[in-house]
Amino acid sequence: MTDRKDQLAHNLARVEERISTACASAGRPREEVTLIVVTKTYPASDVRLLAELGVRHVGENRDQDAAPKAAECSDLPLTWHFVGQLQTNKVRSVVNYAGLVHSIDRDRLVTSLSQAAVRTGRETELDCLIQVALDAESGERGARGGVAPDGVAALADEIAAAEGLRPAGLMTVAPLSGPFAGRPRAAFERLMEISTHLRAAHPTANMVSAGMSADLEDAVAAGATHVRVGSAVLGVRPRLG
Repeated sequence: MTDRKDQLAHNLARVEERISTACASAGRPREEVTLIVVTKTYPASDVRLLAELGVRHVGENRDQDAAPKAAECSDLPLTWHFVGQLQTNKVRSVVNYAGLVHSIDRDRLVTSLSQAAVRTGRETELDCLIQVALDAESGERGARGGVAPDGVAALADEIAAAEGLRPAGLMTVAPLSGPFAGRPRAAFERLMEISTHLRAAHPTANMVSAGMSADLEDAVAAGATHVRVGSAVLGVRPRLG
């Protein structure tokens, strides 16, 4: 376990240096960017080690992995971020542990999350980030999920009107196709433009979740407030199945 903790500490320090350097290059205070470590297939023991190393934000993309892990680590001072595509039949479970959901992209999901949040009796509203698909045409969803840019405003209004939910900002994944393919910096800058319009209507929706292990510098340069890093901290994930 000591070897694993040393490995995580080394990797975490490298990621921290990358974020700090990117912030300095962009003229931003380091405190403006929150690191979310996405643990995905890794065990609860790694989450505990990360908590010992100062990590406070953990991301998961599959409820079947996240729910038992969050329960096992419920004594830790962590905020859990659900960052994957969310099916409506999983919302009852997710609202029990997640502080934020990064992948809101359709009306039905808003309705299901609201009902589950109310039923669960959460003490605080569930922060919801709208996933923006920069490879989607009007009215379509992206290849990796998300709503087209012109659907953001209406979806934000629905979240704001839904009991138990709060519009907290935007999320995107650098697209693999379309005009922004291979251009993460341009994609994240476009997300920031959409964020500016969103904040005009919903001033507290100021989170911008963008950038992962390969492109976090581009996200920081564009203005992201949160970066989601997995493999750069935990290593290459074991294959599922």
